[in-house]
Parts: sequence; C-alpha cells; structure tokens
Amino acid sequence: MSENSEHLWEIKPKSGLLDLKLKDTWEYRDLLLLLVRRDFVSFYKQTILGPIWFFIQPLLTTIMFTFVFGNLAGISTDGLPKPLFYMAGITAWNYFADCLTKTSTVFKDNAGIFGKVYFPRLIMPLSIVVSNLVRFGVQFLLFLGVMIFYAVKGAEFHFTWAISLFPLVVILMAALGLGAGMIISAMTTKYRDLAFLITFGIQLLMYATTVIFPLSAAPEKYRWLIELNPMTSLIETFRYGFLGRGSFSWSSIGYSALATIVLLVGGIIIFNKVEKNFVDTV
Repeated sequence: MSENSEHLWEIKPKSGLLDLKLKDTWEYRDLLLLLVRRDFVSFYKQTILGPIWFFIQPLLTTIMFTFVFGNLAGISTDGLPKPLFYMAGITAWNYFADCLTKTSTVFKDNAGIFGKVYFPRLIMPLSIVVSNLVRFGVQFLLFLGVMIFYAVKGAEFHFTWAISLFPLVVILMAALGLGAGMIISAMTTKYRDLAFLITFGIQLLMYATTVIFPLSAAPEKYRWLIELNPMTSLIETFRYGFLGRGSFSWSSIGYSALATIVLLVGGIIIFNKVEKNFVDTV
C-alpha cells in the first residue's frame, strides 16, 4: 500500500478515562442534525394538533398552578401576575426536565441502533438536548406573548441587565440536564428500576426549586436545601432578567455553573465508559 493511500480503519490503544471523544463527536455533527429532525418529526407525526402541543402543555400547567398554588394556597408570586410568574418558571423548568428525562433512558431507547451501527454514542443525548431546544424556543415565544399581554394591561414588571445572562442560563440548563441524564442512563443499564423513578423524581425535584414560589417566600428552615438545587438560581435569574423579580447573586450563578460542569464532565466520562459494554446488560 502506498504512503498516500487512504485508510478506512485505524487501530488505536485503549482510550483513557478522561478521553471525552469530543473530536469524534464533532466529526459526526451531520448525524446530530439528522437525529434532531427525526425526533421532531416522529414525535408529532401521528398527532392531530402537532406542534400546537408545544403551547398547550405549558398553558394548561400554568392555569393549574395559578388555580391551585396562586388562588387556593395563596402562595406569593413576588408581586407579579400569577400566570406570568408561573409561566416563567414552567418555561425554564420544562427544558431542563425534558433534557434530563429523555437523556436518562437513551441507552434503553436506542439499544437496537447502538447494537448495529457505529457512531459516537454521545451524539444521541446531544441530539435530545438540541431537539428540546426547539421546543423551549416555542414555549419561550409563548412566555413573551404572555409578557406582552400583561404589559398592555399595565402590570408592573420590567427587564433588568440580567437579561444578558439568558444565553448562559439556557446553556447551563441544557448542560445540567444532559450531565445528570447521562449519569442516570448509565446506571439504568444495570438497575432498570431507576427508569421508573425518573418521572416521579423529576416532579418531586420541581417542588425543591422556585417554580411555584419565589426564593424570598421559601421557608427559612428549608431555604438552604432549595438553594442547593442548581436549577434554583437559574430560574431566579431567568425571572430577574425578564420580569425584574427574583433573587440574583453571582455566587449562586457560580455555584450552579460549577455543579453543572462537574455533572457534565462526570456524565460524559461515565457515559463513555458504559457505552463500551452496555449491549450486554440492556
């Protein structure tokens, strides 16, 4: 074989634990886009309302939260209109929860594909995060529509400088859901019972954030526990930036960023380690 001939296979030594295979993942970015399109089309292909469900789900949840927590329970909303307050929290939380829930079952849901075709396995959870970003974008537009509605009605809220942190907040929410989801996905290859607890656990975790109440209204005895949740500061920053209400601090954002990085790097390492032999256990 000549020196200039191309080769199809390259034999390499066993990769180290800290080899995140990011270069291989980047080379398959076209596959990422195809998977995003597949997820979007297949999920709504046989539904009557199609993408309209993007709007219906947060609207129904906002109405329910307004009635139960706002009217019946009388929980504070920091002086904001109740639907606007809940819509902000739901919009942010849904993106994180969707990323975490769908990524946590990526091995089980794609065992057939993983067992037949080679590609960097990290592409699959990344495609989930990107496809959910489309859904988040639609729901964010709905949130902006609710903002305009209440602005016309004369409700008191305003943008703050923290709105410039919006891209960072979205990236952290995606990375947090991705990292935690990959860790759980790796665990479910051996402990399948975890898959049944994810949906229930996500609902419980929501009540440990500030989706249905502001941090200022949290019981003092449990406030430290709520602040330990990295999503708390992200939701508070989201509200503070767009509505001028919420508890913002650089230390809280720094803590969320640090926790996210640890979970993301740990999730990628564990995911890459498990994907080598997961077919034998799924």
